[in-house]
Amino acid sequence: MFKKILIANRGEIALRIIWACRELGIQTVAVYSTADADSLHVKFADEDVCIGPPRNAESYLNIGAVIAAAEITDADAIHPGYGFLAESAAFAEACEACKIKFIGPSPNVIRMMGDKSRARETMLAAGVPIIPGSRGTVGDEEEAKRLAGRIGYPVIVKASAGGGGRGMRVVATPDDLTGAISAARTEAKAAFGVADVYIEKYLKTPRHIEFQILADSYGNVVSLGERECSIQRRHQKILEESPSTALTPKLRRRMAESALKVARAVGYQNAGTVEMLLDEDGHFYFMEMNTRIQVEHPVTEMVTGIDLIKEQIKIAAGESLAFRQEDIQSVGHAIECRINAEDPETFTPSPGKITTFHLPGGPGVRVDTAAHPECVIPPFYDSMIAKLVTRGNNRMEAISRMRRCLEVMVVEGIRTNIPLQRRILSDPDFIRGHLDTGFLERLLERGKEAAVAS
Repeated sequence: MFKKILIANRGEIALRIIWACRELGIQTVAVYSTADADSLHVKFADEDVCIGPPRNAESYLNIGAVIAAAEITDADAIHPGYGFLAESAAFAEACEACKIKFIGPSPNVIRMMGDKSRARETMLAAGVPIIPGSRGTVGDEEEAKRLAGRIGYPVIVKASAGGGGRGMRVVATPDDLTGAISAARTEAKAAFGVADVYIEKYLKTPRHIEFQILADSYGNVVSLGERECSIQRRHQKILEESPSTALTPKLRRRMAESALKVARAVGYQNAGTVEMLLDEDGHFYFMEMNTRIQVEHPVTEMVTGIDLIKEQIKIAAGESLAFRQEDIQSVGHAIECRINAEDPETFTPSPGKITTFHLPGGPGVRVDTAAHPECVIPPFYDSMIAKLVTRGNNRMEAISRMRRCLEVMVVEGIRTNIPLQRRILSDPDFIRGHLDTGFLERLLERGKEAAVAS
């Protein structure tokens, strides 16, 4: 087992990894930018190293600075969390070259699955259902028009190296295709350094369902069930739950088998998530694989009782999975609300000092956060300040607990999306489980219409 792990991240996920390391008897090293000097992950780690000024490129994305911090503290492994360098093949390679264990999959797998068009081809060869689209990246505009015409409009243009909704454009007519490709390429180049794009058939309102997998270095791969992630804005998830109300036992089994097939096809190791789209006719398609721990991993932990961060560390240390597929059971229902520092109506970020911070508790309640009274939410990073998770014996109990928690959670000094989360939890379609990726857009539109009518 590792003696010391450096955590190449910040905020609640850095704290989450620290807690797992504490329970495993592993020392931790926090890295931080000058904007995070007073953050809790710095306070609670055994050691800490400042790696630069607030800008990501000069701190949390600075591979040289992170590796140097690991070397000077004699850390024998690095956990990247999610975001930042978590899906950087170059960072994983740098760790490998410096004989520091990267807690995640191999650089080759990260690179393969990070290239969305290459991943599509790999899944097609493995017999995993994929959305109709280009076999690889599209070349000139004439090729793109021929392809889009064959697929049928609407289509979606996606950055090959994309993620988080960037480098994506929905195209309804042939006249809009050229401009969409140009805009997607420009955005992709700025965000990921690669301008390549590919084209897929656009599924207007599918469900977004992902399967959590774990794979060790001995060929053992297991699925820990699904998470429903359809409630999102501009491809950014807002609320997740498990299990999905859309899946029958047979469909769940088929989708899980496909997720395991994805992992085996690329020789995956560590924790990963296979994301799929499910249409209204019950057809599902591989969308992408996230080669890291997900923001929403607590949902799976709450229903399976398996600590995913500990499993990541154990797998990276060379241990085999201590359980088989038949040992994994999902019990009850869990929901996660992402609490963001933003205006609940305009979604404008709301950085600043938190003056009052009261968290809910009670049976079946978990809060992952690095925020506290008098802490400052800086404007440089993601706006999420907490993950509020509830578990119930059934979905309605989980919903009732989440409503109660949202009512008593108090965050003052900044604005948050708590009012929006309360609206979602009270919406009749949400309560009935009638969800798809257009849910939030419809909810917000109804709110605007009601405001005009009043």
